[in-house]
Amino acid sequence: MDSDRRKLLATAGAAFTTSIFTGRLRGANDRITVGFIGVGMQGATNIRSALFHSDSAQVVAVCDVYQPPLEKAQAMVRSQSGSEPKAVRDFREILADKSIDAVCISTPDHWHALMTVEACRAGKDVYVEKPAFVYLDEGPKMLEAARKYKRVVQGGTMQRSMPTFLKAKELVASGVLGQITWCKTWAAGLAPKEGRGKPPDTDPPPGLDWDSWLGPAPKVPFNQNRWGVTGRGFPTFRYFWDYAGGDMTDWGVHYIDPIHQCLGEPMPSVITAVGGRFWVQDNLETADTMSAAFQYSEFMMDYELRQSCPAPMFNLRGGTAILGTEAMVTVTRQGCWLTPYAGSKVEPFELVTGRGAPGAQGRGGPMPQAPTPGGGEHWKNFLQCIRTREKPTSDIETLVRSSAVCVLGNVAMRAKTRLDFDEKTFTVRQSAALPFTRINYRAPWKLEV
Repeated sequence: MDSDRRKLLATAGAAFTTSIFTGRLRGANDRITVGFIGVGMQGATNIRSALFHSDSAQVVAVCDVYQPPLEKAQAMVRSQSGSEPKAVRDFREILADKSIDAVCISTPDHWHALMTVEACRAGKDVYVEKPAFVYLDEGPKMLEAARKYKRVVQGGTMQRSMPTFLKAKELVASGVLGQITWCKTWAAGLAPKEGRGKPPDTDPPPGLDWDSWLGPAPKVPFNQNRWGVTGRGFPTFRYFWDYAGGDMTDWGVHYIDPIHQCLGEPMPSVITAVGGRFWVQDNLETADTMSAAFQYSEFMMDYELRQSCPAPMFNLRGGTAILGTEAMVTVTRQGCWLTPYAGSKVEPFELVTGRGAPGAQGRGGPMPQAPTPGGGEHWKNFLQCIRTREKPTSDIETLVRSSAVCVLGNVAMRAKTRLDFDEKTFTVRQSAALPFTRINYRAPWKLEV
């Protein structure tokens, strides 16, 4: 198995050059049938994006283990499209339905890899939310499944389709920055010290199948914060190690992925990280304060998380910066700025599409970029690629690589050790870190390609 994985990953570079998949080509007037698995906050957003492209796609099924959002999603599709989607509680019903061409997976993170692999095995094309996985070893399995079953798999890193990030890529490619040796990503805010509190374990709310929600994760009593679906901001499951990786993997993917997009999809060879919970006093687990450093072959990158200090950097409370010898590019969903250094002959440039321009400051949680519609073009690309069998903008390989960098940052912090990462085998050398990288599913769930 290890030798097979090494062979697969050794061809990863070649995979980027292959533009055409084999598969069923659809007529221009055929509508692609899509089933949605996980229809909470993000799932509903993806449904709206698909409904916007109703000339190309038809929402035929919705699935959730919690009844209220399931009913809400069904009603939304009914009211906006006039059709009645099938509503189910078990995702396997959607995968078994041969009339469904593609699925969208917007579940908690710990389900992403397993559902993606199973969907590929079932012959479905896939739109899967970021991050791609919780355990490092899941990544190669996702890529292997997509290639083996010749599926189009689009990652939810929709910033790759947004104008500010496309402009950043263009500026970097032009060479105007000079030699690039440093990149920086950061998120700074002031979270309430009490956070989400420390609720006791209780029975799950009516309409929630808690055991199915847990799935491959360890069996534990229901806790409101472990689930976190309250309608007040982002669900808090993402701040428990069993289900996600906190801000490092949630927003960190959005900050780090643009660096990969701009600089040719590289991977780091050395990772170090320190951090912990220094400010917020609740029962969440992941770091509220963190600093991680990543050494690539030609540049360094660091990631900084501060939930107790909203001081901006480059006049932004969160963003991505690529720094060269002549100038730097900073980019968010709301703007892209080319800033020359003193004495440089480079002309400054800015593209501002909304809130978040330099100078914007504020107080609040650690997610400084307000959600901005970007899924429309990303979904358009996904649907087009289902027809043409070309690789999508956020092909699964790019999502796996960007997710892996964030997961490795958490692993280095949790294992309290420097990591030496081997891109070809997708493993780390340090034995102390391996328990944090290996798949640990609760029976009977297995990740089998």
